Order: sequence, then C-alpha cells, then structure tokens
Amino acid sequence: MPRNDNDDAKLTWFLMGAALGAAAALLLAPKSGRETRDLIAHKAQQASDAVNDTGRDLYERGKGVYERGREVLDKGKQVMDDAASLFDRARGLTRG
Repeated sequence: MPRNDNDDAKLTWFLMGAALGAAAALLLAPKSGRETRDLIAHKAQQASDAVNDTGRDLYERGKGVYERGREVLDKGKQVMDDAASLFDRARGLTRG
C-alpha cells in the first residue's frame, strides 16, 4: 500500500510531540537543573554514538554487498566469454 504525504506528516507530528514530551518530562523532573542538563548531554552523546555506529555498520555492509556484486559480475563476464568462445568453436566445426 503506497504511503502518502498525509502519513508522513502524521509521523512527523507524532515524533515532534514525542520529543517535546520527553524534553518536558526531563525539565520537570525532580532533579536539579545541572543534573538534568548532564543527563540530557549524556543521552544526546549516546544517541550520537548509536547513529555513528549504525552508519559505519551500514557502510561496511554496503561495501561488502558491492564487492560481492562485483565478484558475481566478473564471474558472469567470464561465463559469457567462455560461452562465446564455445559458440565460435562450434560454428567453426559446423562449417569446416
């Protein structure tokens, strides 16, 4: 089922509301301002590290898929060259 712009807008508003709710909960928590800021900084660093790790993982996986694809293409080219060679030899035998 295709997604439309309305679905994307709903998701965007939901995520914005969730982020605002989380921020309000942290700011209204019974901790001091310093503790809350430290907690926010710590969680932001954890999120940044997670995004970086995921990005590196996706890059490595993509690189592996690319390399396997190149190997398959190279093998396919070799098979095509072998088939063309066999075809040429068979054509020569039938003419000869």
